[in-house]
Amino acid sequence: MSYDPIKANLRPLHDDVLVCDMDMGEMTTGSGIVVASDDGKAHGVKPRWARVYKIGPEQKDVRVGEWILIEHGRWTRKIKVDDGESIKEVQKVELKSILATADQRPNDFHIGQEFGHGSTASFSPDQFV
Repeated sequence: MSYDPIKANLRPLHDDVLVCDMDMGEMTTGSGIVVASDDGKAHGVKPRWARVYKIGPEQKDVRVGEWILIEHGRWTRKIKVDDGESIKEVQKVELKSILATADQRPNDFHIGQEFGHGSTASFSPDQFV
């Protein structure tokens, strides 16, 4: 489904967080490896990184431009917004579902390693620093 972007300067309310650049589709690692999209597949049920686009005036936990890790599925559908600078796909995230923050986009967007049918995963603590 294709639709025209909304021409607007969004203003989140209270402590809401709006994000863009969520890792969903095909991605390329820093070394050039292309990883196909896993969204909609069983092993695609995992947290996702996104960049904070705007925050409400009461938000004290995250900053604009920061990368946040969000529990799987704890975000709204995307809307296209033309803010006068560029067209972005923006989503609102559930605050209690923010797992971690990072100043720069993480190089490795995977959280753990899949085993078998994706029922278990391993986590490295240094991915959350």
